[in-house]
Amino acid sequence: MITLAAFFLFLVLGLPIIFLLLLAAILFAWSNGATVLFDSFLVQAVKGIEANGFLAIPLYMLVGEIMTRGGITERLIRTSMRLVGRMRGGLAYVNVLTNAFAAAILGSATAQIAIMSRSMVPEMERQGYTRQFSTGLTVATGLLGPIIPPSMLMIIYGVLAYQSVAALFIAGLIPGILITLAFFVTVWLSKSNLPAVDEKMMPSMAWRDVINDALPSLIPVTIIAGVVSGAMTPTEAGALAAVVALSLAVFLYRSIKPADFVPIMHSVVLSSASIIMLIGFATLLGWVLAYEAIPDMLAQGIASMAVGPVTFLALVCIAIFILGMFLDGIGVLIVTVPVLLPIAAQFGVDPIHFGVVLAVATLTGLVSPPVGPGLYLAMEATGLKMMEVFKGALPFLVAFLVVLAVIVLMPELSVWLPTVAGL
Repeated sequence: MITLAAFFLFLVLGLPIIFLLLLAAILFAWSNGATVLFDSFLVQAVKGIEANGFLAIPLYMLVGEIMTRGGITERLIRTSMRLVGRMRGGLAYVNVLTNAFAAAILGSATAQIAIMSRSMVPEMERQGYTRQFSTGLTVATGLLGPIIPPSMLMIIYGVLAYQSVAALFIAGLIPGILITLAFFVTVWLSKSNLPAVDEKMMPSMAWRDVINDALPSLIPVTIIAGVVSGAMTPTEAGALAAVVALSLAVFLYRSIKPADFVPIMHSVVLSSASIIMLIGFATLLGWVLAYEAIPDMLAQGIASMAVGPVTFLALVCIAIFILGMFLDGIGVLIVTVPVLLPIAAQFGVDPIHFGVVLAVATLTGLVSPPVGPGLYLAMEATGLKMMEVFKGALPFLVAFLVVLAVIVLMPELSVWLPTVAGL
């Protein structure tokens, strides 16, 4: 109880989630008379980040940073405009499609929301869209980042659950496409309230411009083809994708100069370090809770309420949604996977399907008050209040939850592609 009260107190005071996890571990051990655990805190935190699979994280962060600084986002937007921009409400469709393309490069929802809030929202406002709609759509479509491969959440789940990261990458393709289509349908249902297309804003259709703007698609093709063929591990595919992105930005587009390399690496190091610290401290908290058998009690409670795999997964989604309102998605995964995976096995849930359900479910926390880091990123970029952003995103979140329900009910959507690919 002391730990829970302190947790919410420091959460309200704005303590970063990373240190909140460390503080929770310290307070829980102290309040339960398990101070002997303090001697092993550092060892357990370091053990949590030793897995080789985590090497992929800075590589994909590097790809995202090159994309941001190399002007690749603008090229993805122009490509999307050529494909769907002439429909009524075209810029809303462009927002969805650009985020789907970006998801296949960045693998991070927060990175996408931060980038697209600054690039798409102002342009949508100039063309007559309301700021609330534009921001809400941008926040919601940013959730595609950790689903369409590559995905930071899939990497972390794969390491924790001892599952093939390559299989998890491929498993996210169909769910990611379904969510993209659900967002398209939601925009279509809103089209009567959306402005007509401004033909003057449409990009050139000259073949040279079309090809130049489409070349960034080589980045996700490199990742997916390399992983599916078995020629590369996800880590190796991330390294090659970084080389492709850098080659495009430096030699073809000439948008990155030698002077840009230091700030790029500085940003990658800081971003990667924050994720690694989060993994280490979340692992530490999970270890402390396990020492006091808290996971076992939780597992017994969930198992007693569930009567089959569907109800089990539904209960898991509800629990993840509640936890995600207060914890980062990575922290939620690290704390819950060791607890829930054995129960999932008891109910006959495929571990790959379980990983996809967990990854999709944790994303709801990004846009759920009171913490909702995705909401804060959009608020900072647009000046809107939290509930204004949330209301703008709500129709798309409903669509997102409908697809989550479909994924829970139809495990074939997650496991079919990895099976066909022999993963």
